[in-house]
Order: sequence, then structure tokens, then C-alpha cells
Amino acid sequence: MNNTEVVHLHDDTSSVVINLQGAGLPVVTHWGRTLGDVDQTALRGLVDVVTGTIPNSSPDHVVALALLPDAGAGHSGRPGLRGHRGGEHFAPALAVTSYSVENSIFRYTAEDSAAELTVTGVLELASSGMLRLRHTVRNDGSTPYALEGLEAALPTPAHATELLDFTGRWARERSPQRHTFQHGTWVRENRRGRTGPDATIGLLTGTPGFSFRSGEVWALHVAWSGNHVTYAEKFPDSTPVLGGGELLLPGEIILEPGETYESPWLYAAYSSEGIDGVSAAFHRQLRERSLRPRPVVLNTWEAVYFDHDLARLTSLADTAAAIGVERFVLDDGWFRHRRDDTAGLGDWYVDETVWPDGLTPLIKHVRSLGMEFGLWFEPEMINTDSDLYRAHPDWVLGPRPGTLPPSWRNQQVLNIAHPEAYAYILDRVSTVLSDNDIAFVKWDHNRDLIGSRVHDQTEAFYRLLDELRLRHPHVEIESCSSGGSRIDLGVLSRTDRVWTSDCNDALERQLIQRWTGVFLPPELMGAHVGPTHSHTTGRTHDLSFRVATALFGHFGIEWDINSATDAERAGLQAAIDYYKDVRSLVHSGVSVHSDHPDPAAWVHGVVAADQSEALFCYAQIATSVQHRPARVRFPGLDRTRTYQLSFDAPAGLPRLIGREGKWEPVSLPGSVLGDVGIQLPVLEPEQAILLRLR
Repeated sequence: MNNTEVVHLHDDTSSVVINLQGAGLPVVTHWGRTLGDVDQTALRGLVDVVTGTIPNSSPDHVVALALLPDAGAGHSGRPGLRGHRGGEHFAPALAVTSYSVENSIFRYTAEDSAAELTVTGVLELASSGMLRLRHTVRNDGSTPYALEGLEAALPTPAHATELLDFTGRWARERSPQRHTFQHGTWVRENRRGRTGPDATIGLLTGTPGFSFRSGEVWALHVAWSGNHVTYAEKFPDSTPVLGGGELLLPGEIILEPGETYESPWLYAAYSSEGIDGVSAAFHRQLRERSLRPRPVVLNTWEAVYFDHDLARLTSLADTAAAIGVERFVLDDGWFRHRRDDTAGLGDWYVDETVWPDGLTPLIKHVRSLGMEFGLWFEPEMINTDSDLYRAHPDWVLGPRPGTLPPSWRNQQVLNIAHPEAYAYILDRVSTVLSDNDIAFVKWDHNRDLIGSRVHDQTEAFYRLLDELRLRHPHVEIESCSSGGSRIDLGVLSRTDRVWTSDCNDALERQLIQRWTGVFLPPELMGAHVGPTHSHTTGRTHDLSFRVATALFGHFGIEWDINSATDAERAGLQAAIDYYKDVRSLVHSGVSVHSDHPDPAAWVHGVVAADQSEALFCYAQIATSVQHRPARVRFPGLDRTRTYQLSFDAPAGLPRLIGREGKWEPVSLPGSVLGDVGIQLPVLEPEQAILLRLR
């Protein structure tokens, strides 16, 4: 095939130019700011003027960056397709044999007859503004092909000189780290068998000093819930790139003759308006599947832990309903032998010693109060102290048969890729959902997979979710994994929200939600008001700060509210009423962040799509070196409209330093609010105020 075309996918914000004029794989010549409507002549001219020269001491041809970086063509960095056939054909010479473009979707097929491999690829510019791509490789030979990697890459320009990614740990997920994009390879590998608390939810590069509201930014995300890799790479003789895919362990994927492997989706977004522009694309993508209004949740974990007592739980439900809760979720401890976290996982039968009449009395009571009922599961795990393990010790996932990996939280991993184990879990979870009036499942996963091949486990997990959703389409599912350790677009295509973190400390949550929200819209992030004294950090926070933090997510409560004071319950009820009033705005609007000059305070909010209203939060994270706070500016407003700004405090005003502040409403043009801002009183640290604009 004689490739003569240059493909251009574009919308109002971004363009992708794909060059098919060479003999090898497709080359992305430009990914970034939109070029508008340009014809083939101009596109070929673009390719000509950006094609590099041939310097001394280099290959006698221009080495271009293919969608699958090609070592056989001279690419000196990380190859896109890695594998071999008995030690041979480790650098295939793939050439495009066909391609098509339809509805902003580019597809191509490439072959190497000598290596007996066929690769197909798809690159789509979605209506959300999101770019996504994936590849499939097929073994056309008569002998096995050991696949070691299938990782796509996209070019970034030389003026994108900074990198931003994320790390973390249990109860402090998605902590940002920023550094210079230097020569070499910056590789973020996740080998935990789940997405992992320290896994970077995305990799961003941008122009110097890029921020939430300014600079050009390019971002990448691997939509896979198992082992994965994301990398940034730059060498003196090659184009800077962002790339990634599934991290394959040795021997994990052996393609027999005729077999194929399909990579996870790689999602990418470009913004000319800072990080918030990247968020807008990811949020639009995730909102393509519409959700009903997110109900107010009460989860019982930090209220009762394993102390499951019908009288205590029905009393908790009474109080929850009285203050406006809409969904009551019974957490860990309801199934056989589960009196603590050392036993019972795998025995998914209601514990007759605790619930002699089953869950029916509690569920009926909850439903009679007008609330939905939810239930906790951890189906991929097993305790060695369980009937299931005693019957099937061979169902444990480990490095080798008959050998247990190290215990973690007193539990092991159930090999759900084992057909009989999969069938058992599917039957037990489905039976519990069929036998009870359950509207919501909290799906937990509380340990890493140590020394195990996890591709098949991840695929089985996806199949399990898909089948359960098919059988029980009315049941919503939350992805929880020690809190926020399995958050990615792979699991989110099958679930309805994530548990953002096991930490309900409002100060920690400000950071966790701030950076999780770069990729996830508020309605997908579980955000609960915890107890006054945090169970994970020991900090004490006012109710007003906890409420102002939780309002910018899927709002809920994780607290023994029967032990709260009357004033606290009244504050919670007012907060729930307020959430119900603003949730349609928060869960449909555009998330924005002010580039506030004082690092001791954060300003973020949600602006309605039509800019008719907005809700902002000013959070005093720490004490400031400034004696008087910097003025608060409100990004994203219509500069030509006048807004009435009110200071909202459904759970009480924040505590101040110095003289009493003024909280009267004001009316100002959007241009003044956005460019000049307003002066706030001096807040004590770990306090917040809500600012409503209409």
C-alpha cells in the first residue's frame, strides 16, 4: 500500500495530525493546540516543515516517533511492541497495510510477514475532547509469541519542560510531585496487582510554571486496574514522549498461534488553559454515562465497625433518616465468622449467629424510613480462617501452587481467574443481591497481589462486574480498595463511584480530593463527613470544615451520629439540606481552581455550564505568612454578568483570627470577581467558608 495521506482529527481545542506517508507505522506529527480546518496541502506542508534534519553520527534517515515507538526503525527509547518468538523477532518491522478515518476515529492495520505479527490500532478524538487509543497484536505464526509489552506513545513539544505526577500511601493518596522534564526516562511502574495508592493517576507535562488556570498541558492516563506503566521520555536524538500501557510480567502473556492481546485504553488530553482544561475533558468523558442524583450516604464502618447489633443499627438508621440521609450502607461484618478482620472472607452467607432472621429486619426498617440499603463485599479476597479456604486452599492466588504469599491484613487473594472460584463468587454475590432489597454495593479490595501474575485476575474482575451489572442493573457499585487504591477509568467504566480514601480527616481530604478531581468529576468521588476526632490521623475539626470539604463530592456521613450532640445533628441536617440544593450544580458544572497566590489557602469551585451560578470553597489549609489574606478571585464566571455573592455556612461559620468579619451578600460583575476579587476575614487554620454566586 502506498500511504499518501495525512490524517487530521480536531475539535475546538485540540488537534492530532497523523502522518502515513512513510513506510512504517503511523507517526503523530502534532498533538496539541487546534489547527482548525486545514486541507491536505497544508497538512503535507506541516509534515514537511517539522520533519527533522539528519545530523552527524545518526541513522541515514529521519527517525520519527510512531504510535508504537519502533526500535527496528531506529527509535532509541522505550519500544512500543516488545516480545519475541524463542528469542527472535524482538524488533519487528511493521508496515501499514490499511487504514480508515470515520467520525473522528482513525484505524489502521500493520503487518510484519517475517515476524508473523499483525497489529491493529485505533485512535479516537471523542466529543469530550479526550483522545484515546489502544492496540491489538495477533500471532500469525505457528509457534508461540511471548509478549512483553504493547505501549502506545504520544509526542510532546520541546517547550513542555515540566512534569507532574502523583504518589501516595494508604489514607494519603494522590500527593503531587513536580519536577523538570529532563533527558532520560521517567518511569512510573505499578506492580501491586491493583491500581495502588502510590500509582500515579495520570502523568502531565506542560510549559514552565503551568498551573490550574494557565499554561499548556498534556496529560496521559492508563485505564487499567492491574499492573501498569506510565512514562515520560526525552533523549537528545528523539522527540519527547508520554506513553504507557499494561505492565506485563515475564511469561504472563504467551500468544499461541492465532491468539490476540488487546491493550487497555490510553486516555490523553491537551489543554491550552492549564490543568483545569485537562479536567474538563476527563470530566466530560466520564459524564457520558449519566447518573441519577447522588443520594446522601451513611456508611456504618466508623460508626460500629464489627459490632453488628440490630437494635443499634436500627437506631442509627432512625437518626440518619431524621436528618435526611437517603442511602444506608452496612459495612464489613455481616457474613459468617466475621467478628473481626482475621476470619470469614469468602464465606458470603449472612451470619446466622448475628442475624438469625437474616438481613431482612434491618433492610425492611431502612426501606420503611425511605432510604436505600447498601452492603459491603470484598469478593476477591479470602481468609485462611474460613470455610472456603478449608474446602479450596488451591483457590488462593500465589507465586506457585501450594505456597502462600505473605499475609496482608490477615487475608489472601482469591484466584477468581480459576473457573470454579469465579463461578462460586458470582453465585454467592448474585444470590445475596437477589435475596435482599439492595441498591448499592461497596466493593472492597484490601491488599496487594504479591508475587502473582495479575493480568488474568484483572480480566476476571472486569468480567465479574460486567456479569453482575447485567444480572442486577438496578444495583450501583462503588470501587473501594483500601480506600482509593483502585481508581482508574477501567474500573470506572463498570462502577458508579469510587471511595476516594479511607481517610475522612477533612484536611487530608482537601488534598486528596483536589488532585483526584483533576481526573474525576465530583459526583464520582465518595466524600463523607467523619467524626469530630479523625480515626485515621487523630486530628479534631469543626463540623463546618468537614462539611465544606465533603460537599464537593458524593456527599455522605461516616460517623456514629447517635453519639453526636443535638447541635451537631442539627448542623448535619442543615448541611444535607444544603447539599440537596447544590448537588445538581456541583455534579454537572465545570470544576475550577483559582491560582491563589498564598499556599496556605486553597480556592476551588464549580461553575454552572451556562455560567449562571457557582459554588466556591475558600479553605484555610495552614497559617499564612501574610498578615492579611490575599484577595480571593473567582475563575470561570461570565465577565459581563452581575452576580450576587453570599457567604454560606450551613454547619456554622468558620472561626476567625482578629476582629469579626463581614458576611453580608454583595453584588459585583463577573469581571470584578474574576480579576480583582474580594477580601475575606482572617480564618483560623483548618477552617473554610462556602461562597455561593447567583
